[in-house]
Amino acid sequence: MNRLAIMTCVAAMFATVCAAQTQPETVKAKAPFGTLKIHLPRHADREFAITDFGAREGNGADNTAAIAAAITACHEAGGGRVTVPEGEWTTGPVHLKSNVDLHLSEGAVLKFTDNVQSYLPAVMTSWEGMECYNYSPLVYAFECTNISITGRGMLKPEMGNWRKWFGRPEAHKTAMKQLYDMASTDVPVDKRTMAEGENNLRPHLIHLNRCSNILLDSFAIRESPFWTIHLYMCNDAVARNLDVKAHGHNNDGIDIEMSRNILVENCTFDQGDDAVVVKSGRNRDAWRLNRPSENIVVRNCRIVSGHTLLGIGSEMSGGVRNVYMHDCEAADVVHRLFFIKTNHRRGGFIENIYMENVKARGALSVMEIDTDVLYQWRNMVKTYETRLTRIDGIHMKNIHCDAAKRIYELKGDERRPIGKVTLRDVNVATVADSTNKVVNTRHLKTKNVTYGRVDPDTLPQLDPYVGNK
Repeated sequence: MNRLAIMTCVAAMFATVCAAQTQPETVKAKAPFGTLKIHLPRHADREFAITDFGAREGNGADNTAAIAAAITACHEAGGGRVTVPEGEWTTGPVHLKSNVDLHLSEGAVLKFTDNVQSYLPAVMTSWEGMECYNYSPLVYAFECTNISITGRGMLKPEMGNWRKWFGRPEAHKTAMKQLYDMASTDVPVDKRTMAEGENNLRPHLIHLNRCSNILLDSFAIRESPFWTIHLYMCNDAVARNLDVKAHGHNNDGIDIEMSRNILVENCTFDQGDDAVVVKSGRNRDAWRLNRPSENIVVRNCRIVSGHTLLGIGSEMSGGVRNVYMHDCEAADVVHRLFFIKTNHRRGGFIENIYMENVKARGALSVMEIDTDVLYQWRNMVKTYETRLTRIDGIHMKNIHCDAAKRIYELKGDERRPIGKVTLRDVNVATVADSTNKVVNTRHLKTKNVTYGRVDPDTLPQLDPYVGNK
């Protein structure tokens, strides 16, 4: 081989290696609606330790500026890893940027201050399915690509002032009504300023807004002011190996809203509200955005505590399709294993939803579909427009529950009944009521849905609507 041929061969090999190093890793997840192929972020081999930008450990230090400087430097260099070393580091909001991996080293704790003024100025976010400008989430990203939070460290907010906001005083209710009215009448989002006075609309812990190629891997969370992890209008995200515990008001584990191609796997959720939730916005705001949640797989997760193992809605006006939860476990008593919730204001659709191979200690209902869930909003605000939800293709298979009040309860709207629902190989060892409730449902198919014995005192302590909002 001559010199030119050798050089050409070497150049080709080098190009192949470089291409392999820059190609994103793809994670696959099989589902009844096809195989998801999710592209993970790949970060440059550069490290930016927050201590190199002035971060100091201990309660007396405010490391907000140092962490922001490290993230900016990493982003401007073309990306890499921003490292939080072992120790406790107090900070305000952390705003991610494209191509940045926020790496929490083992033993590292990001301790978020509960000084609410630290989370101003307000940023573009959402509150229960309505877009607005509100206090910054504790970890926030807007229109970013190729972002990660990794490592065996912890996100741990101080909760003193946020806990004071868990209640719903009149000023808070008034603010919610104002936001509802603005969203219902097409007031521009930049005019919906909610971080004012006593409005007290709490921020999310993690809120990733209009982002893509996301990895959340291996860290722990201890408590949250509001929804814990919120993927909002995102594409291609993996959340895996997470240890999430938050027992305050509205502390859902992970909310996937108007997002597509999402995998949640090998996570533990210990929640004060629902564990895994799929949403798609509320009423007119969602119809404006016209973005369904779709192509979502949840597998091999454990729910220590929570109101619902898998919830769909009630904010689901943009539509939800192609969701598959399988091989998960609810270790404690939950209100419902599988809960679809909507109302006559939502519209949209819910279709092709699957739950398979799930074990649970106990539940009020193994499956429940309710088309009249309005919570405190029923009389608090008016109905601007009636739109009914199309529900079709709901499937549950190979489920075992030790105890339940009843196996299923399907409550459709007579104006638009529930479509196809199938339950197969569902067993409950003990039920309080062997009579399942079915109203306004057109195509219910059951096969091998069984219970062992009837005990009227099964799970008497659970109220079906306590704490879900």
